[in-house]
Amino acid sequence: MTVQKLNRIIADYITIRLYCTKPYVMRSGLSKLKNMNSKIISFAIEAHQKTNHLYDGKPYSVHLAMVVAYAQKYFDNDYIPEQCQETVINACWLHDTIEDCRLTYNDVKEIAGEEVAEIVYAVSNEKGKNRKERANEKYYQGIRDTAWATYVKLCDRLANVKYSFDTKSRMLKVYKKENEDFLKQLITVDLKVSKYKPMVLELQNMLDAALPDA
Repeated sequence: MTVQKLNRIIADYITIRLYCTKPYVMRSGLSKLKNMNSKIISFAIEAHQKTNHLYDGKPYSVHLAMVVAYAQKYFDNDYIPEQCQETVINACWLHDTIEDCRLTYNDVKEIAGEEVAEIVYAVSNEKGKNRKERANEKYYQGIRDTAWATYVKLCDRLANVKYSFDTKSRMLKVYKKENEDFLKQLITVDLKVSKYKPMVLELQNMLDAALPDA
């Protein structure tokens, strides 16, 4: 991937970030993006391109950038220690590479290190005939047991719901139907004391606004 193409992708990321997190205002410009590893971004995007993997007909980088945008948005809530933020960002860029791009745990470990590989492996669905089988108890247990995987999974779901909300996708009904069990499996402490409460409230508010009677 050329430097020029990568710069366009990062520029698209900035646009998407502002789009998907309003009224959140990004504090850094293109030349000052924190925790951005061009090697990781390039690897993740090319992995999806090589498998012709799209996101609602769009380049998959649209989804990846939205997940990263949500991750950086909630860094401001001190969820993730600063020394771990690059790990989380890299995991967001790579989070679907095992599940969708025919890559292995060791492929991700080689490019991004063990901590990132553990997160990506944890958020990769199990095999199954339907969504419930693919996101089973073993799957959620793996997320709960892996540092920062819950955070990455919530960013992934927020990005999916935000995109579905803005495009009026039929997936909104699916996400709304799954939401109670999704949150129960992901967050086992009382939501009132959970550090993830603001993320959960944003997710619930979007779903309620889109489907108030569902």
